[in-house]
Amino acid sequence: MPATPPPRRDFEIPPIPHLPTPSGSRHRGSFGSSFSFGPQPLVDSYLEANSSTYSHNHSIALDPNRSILHVSPLRSSPRRQRRPKDTNDTTGIFQHSDDDADDEEEYEWGMVDRMRLWRHDALMQHLYETAAFWGDKIVSWTNDPNDAFWLAQTYFMQHQYSRAERLLTRPFPTSAPKHPSTPPLNLTNGNVSTVETKGKGKERDPLPLTAPIPRLPLGSNGMIEGVQDAQESVSRLVDMSVACRYLAAQCQVRQGNWSDATEMLGEANPFRDLDQNKPAIPDIDGGIKIEASMCHLRGILMLKLNRGDQAKNCFMEALALDVKCYEAFEQLVSGEMMTSEEEWEFVQGLAYASQTPQDAAFIQLIYTSRLRKYKHADEHALTRQRLVEEYGLGDNPDVLFSFADALYANFRWSDCFVITTRILSLVAIHNATTPLHIACMYHLKHLHSKLFILAHEMVDREPENPISWYAVGVWYLSNGKWAQARQYFSKTSLMDPRFGPAWIAFAHTFAMEGEHDHAVTAYSTCARMFTGSHLPLMFVGMEHITLSNFDQADEALDASFSMCDGDPLLLNERGVMAYNRGHYTEAADLFKRALELAEVTQGSQQSWTTTYVNLGTCYRKLKQYEQAKDAYQKVLLLDPRHSLALGFLGLVYHLMNDLDSAIIKYHEALSIDSMNSYVLELLNTALETAANYGLNEHSLAISPDQVTYHATRLKEKFLKFKPEHREVIEFYIAAATLGVPQGSLSGPPESMNTE
Repeated sequence: MPATPPPRRDFEIPPIPHLPTPSGSRHRGSFGSSFSFGPQPLVDSYLEANSSTYSHNHSIALDPNRSILHVSPLRSSPRRQRRPKDTNDTTGIFQHSDDDADDEEEYEWGMVDRMRLWRHDALMQHLYETAAFWGDKIVSWTNDPNDAFWLAQTYFMQHQYSRAERLLTRPFPTSAPKHPSTPPLNLTNGNVSTVETKGKGKERDPLPLTAPIPRLPLGSNGMIEGVQDAQESVSRLVDMSVACRYLAAQCQVRQGNWSDATEMLGEANPFRDLDQNKPAIPDIDGGIKIEASMCHLRGILMLKLNRGDQAKNCFMEALALDVKCYEAFEQLVSGEMMTSEEEWEFVQGLAYASQTPQDAAFIQLIYTSRLRKYKHADEHALTRQRLVEEYGLGDNPDVLFSFADALYANFRWSDCFVITTRILSLVAIHNATTPLHIACMYHLKHLHSKLFILAHEMVDREPENPISWYAVGVWYLSNGKWAQARQYFSKTSLMDPRFGPAWIAFAHTFAMEGEHDHAVTAYSTCARMFTGSHLPLMFVGMEHITLSNFDQADEALDASFSMCDGDPLLLNERGVMAYNRGHYTEAADLFKRALELAEVTQGSQQSWTTTYVNLGTCYRKLKQYEQAKDAYQKVLLLDPRHSLALGFLGLVYHLMNDLDSAIIKYHEALSIDSMNSYVLELLNTALETAANYGLNEHSLAISPDQVTYHATRLKEKFLKFKPEHREVIEFYIAAATLGVPQGSLSGPPESMNTE
């Protein structure tokens, strides 16, 4: 079905003041003067590079609108075609000047070029030690910033973060050799050669013997030890390239140096106020903007520093700068940093068309499929349909997850389990799907044994994955072992503090155990961490209802409703609160809205039997017995063995003076729940009333003569066993056959109280 297109509102990044640093007004080329690790000198250099001051190669390295394409570096393939003069090669982090094109025609491969090929091929084959070994020799010979960057990348892939950071923050010459294709000493079979060959059998002019380019010494404070002239001609890689600064910050994050990484990236995006940097500007080389990646990393840092609001803004800015930055989107959605309506408006308002004109529709659809399913049911259905029919992604795990998520939100656990099983058969692990799969197995009791097997397999296969231990905790929860479940949920939260299901399940263990005060505390902690989710606040309200703290319950439920007004379960809880306040009409309206919303979302009606019972109870309080009877009968259609609905339906019949039907329903309720004291009391009352007032005329299906005949036979049979109770028997026989008007009996004979 066609869907109304959402409003297009591009996300606008708010301006921030200029970030002053101690070296902000100094020339970037001087390493000695740029002692601060703050990003402002990089911004100043970028502004200068766009003027006539710096060459084009500096502008490319400093441009935040470019990406880091992980392809072979410059001169990495021996079969590379000759490069024309007007080429715009962006494979290197640092670009050589345009004059290099003139020399390419006569350029031949040397030892360094071959080693660059070895280095990059080793990276592609995950031979990191090999790549680092040859890459280190290349840097020693060339002292080229491009080679140093790729060596730092190799160290990073080896998890040698401190070594990579040291390389990125040491000084390098601001201008690299044009063609460092051979070592300073031309080596042939281990011998020094001073004659340059021109090919097979060709000779070139003799080469002078030269010494290797020395590495500049660093003092204990990280400064260059040397004369001022040397300091003016060198700079750190983090001051020469945005990509190097980003990689250095990644190393610091991996080492847990949050404050240093924050200083490296800046508290806020330093490129935000530049005219050359707008969300509508596409990436220059077709990749992902390095600036967007820096904003994402800054958001990770804010999470580590417990600055949730700043982290949310950083992730939103990253996605606004480049819609291809999926990790920022994943942090926003999986971390539930925005409400469901905020998610919808933000994702629909991104600049897809201006950033990726050819792929805008697909990116918008695939992002929309990941949003929460409480509202916009038609739009979500159309999105999934288009992804399957137009893009052929019917068997893609992410698209299948969208189907499973919609089914789980509608409490259709069996159907959801079928799809999650299909997803996990396609891929060994799917972090978004596995929690749904585990939750479905918890709700479907016949799958608890399979849950036990799954938890063991996950722990054996991926012990470092927090979801594996979450599965163990859910299995203990399904068996009512609250303490053991809490232990594993706590372990999951320690391994991944942003894993929301573990926090919710941890609080559930207290609620199920009856520790409602502890449950409120745990749910409140979860609400502070996942500010965009309405579920923790709703659970807080439910616990306060149990504790009869109605004021606190109203406050929590209202706050949850302000975040999400499309959850039927939340409307049911608000109806319960209205019922507790004695507002039966309002409660009935809320219960009806919840059921209507459940029908719109195509939810399983059997999951809403409790809401139907609540609705019937409100009608009973309002003395609307026919509507109450219909509501209870609806419950029995969905669940014929619902003891509570049977008891309440008997009560409605009792209030309508249909004692025979009431007694029947009471007996049916007690056959399911024989220990229900309330139904037992109601049954005794109904029996006494029927005994006192006789049979109802409309239910008398035999003639008076037949009644007298059967009564006489019963009297004779009973007197054989209890002859002393003749007076009582004659009294009840007369009442049954003749009928006793209401109020005509002041009491039964005295012998009625005998055994």
